[in-house]
Amino acid sequence: MNHPSVPEAPHAPKLRLVTKLAYGLGDFGPALITNILIFFLLYFMVNVAGLDPGLAGAVMLIANIWDAVNDPIVGVLSDRTRSRFGRRLPWIFWGGVPFGLTFLLQWLIPTSNQWGLFGYYVLMAFLANTFFTVVNLPYTALTPELTQDYNDRTSLNSFRFAFASGGGVIGLLLARAILGQFEAQPERGYLVLGIVGAIAATLPIYLCIFGIWKPVMRAEHKRVAAAEDNTHPQESLLKQIKIAFSNRPFLIVVGIYLCTWLAFQNTGAILPFYVVSWLRRSEQTVTEAALVVQITAMLMLFVLSAVSRHYGKKATFYVGTSVWLIAQIGLYRLQPEQVFLIYPLAALVGVGVATAYLIPWSMLPDVIEWDELQTGQRREGIFYSFMSLIQKVCRGVALLLIGLMLKQAGFIERLPGQPFPEQPPTAQEAIRVATALFPLVLILIGMVLVYFYPITREEHTKILLQLKEHQRLKAKPESQGDEKR
Repeated sequence: MNHPSVPEAPHAPKLRLVTKLAYGLGDFGPALITNILIFFLLYFMVNVAGLDPGLAGAVMLIANIWDAVNDPIVGVLSDRTRSRFGRRLPWIFWGGVPFGLTFLLQWLIPTSNQWGLFGYYVLMAFLANTFFTVVNLPYTALTPELTQDYNDRTSLNSFRFAFASGGGVIGLLLARAILGQFEAQPERGYLVLGIVGAIAATLPIYLCIFGIWKPVMRAEHKRVAAAEDNTHPQESLLKQIKIAFSNRPFLIVVGIYLCTWLAFQNTGAILPFYVVSWLRRSEQTVTEAALVVQITAMLMLFVLSAVSRHYGKKATFYVGTSVWLIAQIGLYRLQPEQVFLIYPLAALVGVGVATAYLIPWSMLPDVIEWDELQTGQRREGIFYSFMSLIQKVCRGVALLLIGLMLKQAGFIERLPGQPFPEQPPTAQEAIRVATALFPLVLILIGMVLVYFYPITREEHTKILLQLKEHQRLKAKPESQGDEKR
């Protein structure tokens, strides 16, 4: 029998288009909310609610640390959930409504007292991040359960992130339309944005559940049948954490995701300050630039998915992030009289954002199967939760540093009802560095990490073949025992 030089992957049924569409819809609402929060929450707390920038940065740090802590808790609990509706869907179903409601509550201004505001926003961030995790983490953990096909996973993630980009676009359009109607009353504008955003983000979650119900249940039945044959005992949370952090490919993927996603999120958080204080334009320009980023990212997802199929995930990552580096250099050099250039630069950032969306998340299911080959167990929840945990802790620290940097540089926060103050040159330079140079360094680190990522298409095929052989050998003694009986 002739063996090809590269083994063929075990047959994995392709997902139907309707399943990919329904699954993608599940990230529409979380992305809508995330993009509004990325671009406007820090700005809202400082320049609308009047919270000290150092305290606002502390709110973001505390919120992200809690968000990071609850990720592995929900991940492990969802891995261990036993329900006739599977492990993940009950979490998504019951978390949907509180997810939308707690987003809305973040846009209230209950008091003018600094410590009262600080306590309120910490509490709201605590609740909002809890229910975001309850919905989004079990949802993302469904990816490796729905398909084992190497390319189909990239395709599934391209649908997911296309809807995520669409959610981001809709969120920014809502922000542009609503805040533009309430320029004289920004407090009311952000409240209306919270109400409309909560409704628009919650409804697609339930449409997603309806659309993926049958394929998820089929995958769940297969998993349960395989689990009944698994003789490995269930490890403690501490041991699972230790196993996750001994997985070298996983640590590399986390590092890649951490660098690229932090680069985007921190640019987004500081962008309103950059546009208003450095470029001397209104919040409308913020939403317009952010829209260009999201629309470009949405379109580029399918282009990058096709590039990945032909040239691999690592090469695709290098192409996308190289374009992104050009944009970051341009943002640092941009002068107020060149404000029109922010739109082409935003488009270049969008190429990088699509890369940051697509490649790390399409690598993670491969890492989970590498772990299954080493340990004999599948633990999607713990890996997805730690992917999110590390990113959120670091993002919280970065946002705290941004807030402290603005305060140290002499940034003057806007008092409620007052015009925007003129910022000193030190604050303007701090804003430029935080917008352009800090993300540039993160992108470069991510590019170095990708070089060391070991799971190529060929290596993944070998992993699947070995897993299939292990399952065959495990089933063989049982079938022989049945014949003897």
